[in-house]
Amino acid sequence: MLISIKNLNKTYIMGAERVEALKDVSLNIAANEYVALMGPSGSGKSTLMNLLGCLDSPTRGEYSLNNIEVSTMDDNDLAEVRNKQIGFVFQTFNLMPRLSALENVALPLVYAGYSKAERLEKAKHVLESVGLGDRMMHRPNELSGGQRQRVAVARALVNGPAIILADEPTGNLDTKTSYEIMGLFEQIHALGNTIIVVTHEQDIAMHAHRIVRMRDGLIETDLVNNDIVKVGNLPLIQE
Repeated sequence: MLISIKNLNKTYIMGAERVEALKDVSLNIAANEYVALMGPSGSGKSTLMNLLGCLDSPTRGEYSLNNIEVSTMDDNDLAEVRNKQIGFVFQTFNLMPRLSALENVALPLVYAGYSKAERLEKAKHVLESVGLGDRMMHRPNELSGGQRQRVAVARALVNGPAIILADEPTGNLDTKTSYEIMGLFEQIHALGNTIIVVTHEQDIAMHAHRIVRMRDGLIETDLVNNDIVKVGNLPLIQE
């Protein structure tokens, strides 16, 4: 099992108040699954995303990622696991404004120990694979929202992670561009990646093969999606 969490709890202390953001959550996700994590504000989905992405540690419980027990790791070890195992895609793109698309995509490879030539070659290949071969030297402010999100997706892919974790990846995009980005995720999934999309939008969740709904820090439902929305064979990734 790629992801296995058991009785995961997360409690925040806010002044005199204890907030139980997650309450004994257990969840398994196999390799090459495509999962949507849904829930209203305050449901615990963002807390669970942070724990799955090794951005935070649970108050108690167990979390095994690719056979690595990460629930008791310190921040330095978590950072290493994040860089090797997880590619992140965020709603706000989180690109470095002064760097070109190529340099943004190559950035995670700095921490992985690649030479500059190797970093740029790998970044070039991934940018070409998401249809941005002609935009490599453009800075984020010279790109459309959809192109910026493609750069962010390429950056998430460049290290060959086990998991792509996308947090509201279409939240800042128009409908047509959102459709294209979800088509890109479909193709990434078809090539073997595990994808977890965190969203509050039903139409975005419907692209996933499995939908996990959260409420009040608990998993409310965990169901196979029998009505998957397929975008079709858009020319977004070339082998």
